[in-house]
Amino acid sequence: MHKPHLDAELAAALAARGGVPAPLTPEDLTQWQRHDAARRPRPTLRQLADGGRFAAAEHDADGVPVVHGRPAAAAGALPSLLYLHGGGLIGGNAHAVLPRVLRELAEPLGLAVLSVEYPLAPAARYPAPLHACRTALRWAAAHAGRLRIDPDRIVLAGKSAGGGLAAALALLLRDEGGPVPAGQLLLSPMLDDRGATASARQAAGHDTWDAVSNATAWRAALGPLHGTPDLPPHAAPARAHDLSGLPPAYLEVGSAETFRDEVTAYADTLWRSGAHAELHVWPGAPHGFDTLAPGAAVSRTALAARRDWLRRLFS
Repeated sequence: MHKPHLDAELAAALAARGGVPAPLTPEDLTQWQRHDAARRPRPTLRQLADGGRFAAAEHDADGVPVVHGRPAAAAGALPSLLYLHGGGLIGGNAHAVLPRVLRELAEPLGLAVLSVEYPLAPAARYPAPLHACRTALRWAAAHAGRLRIDPDRIVLAGKSAGGGLAAALALLLRDEGGPVPAGQLLLSPMLDDRGATASARQAAGHDTWDAVSNATAWRAALGPLHGTPDLPPHAAPARAHDLSGLPPAYLEVGSAETFRDEVTAYADTLWRSGAHAELHVWPGAPHGFDTLAPGAAVSRTALAARRDWLRRLFS
């Protein structure tokens, strides 16, 4: 299978970082998690406030830690993102992702952000992370007045593993009868535990998150359920055949990443189910391309598309 084409700016940025990282194996997981925790420091509330630019607070959402940020000058009940961080379900934290989400989305669009500290695998396996996100959403809706957010305009948002959790949470809420989110912002979401797509094979050894790393993460997250034929869609949303009744979705993925085919297939299932979905496949982009090179043309175009979708959704 041909090596995936890389955008020139992204290829240069990847080369400057020493190329793609070595695949993550189960034997390396503990060390990887220690390294991940060290390279994703948790900013303090003072740092999150950025000299008064934002208001930031930490909350206990019925046992689930949540970090809340909003533009300091914004008044009234704001639309909001329930943001679920990436990290393959085995890494990342709610604090580290918040500064960028505040700068790129909350400030220009006048949004609040509730970043959820869901538990990580393998210490916490399905359904614990998903249920933590559900708890955080229900708590936020119940405390909307205190948080100064509009409970009818909460969008589930996330990147990579967080995008997969956001999609799974939308399914779970539909099946349980609510509350109903205003939308889903799914950025390179991790949707399929099976790893059987053409893009997973094509990107093997070439993507920043390849099929070996992905399988390691899914095994940690699902344990003995991994790969079983009756795995519920709430664990891996790509397993769902009926996506009707879901809120509007924005999906994006890179053409050069492992998740390309599972994301495009999910968009197709949404359309066939009668749901509203907008799909962007960014040419030559590997997984995490906008973090790799935020100033690259394709990264700036992707950010503008996310903002445009949110503006239209909230208008």
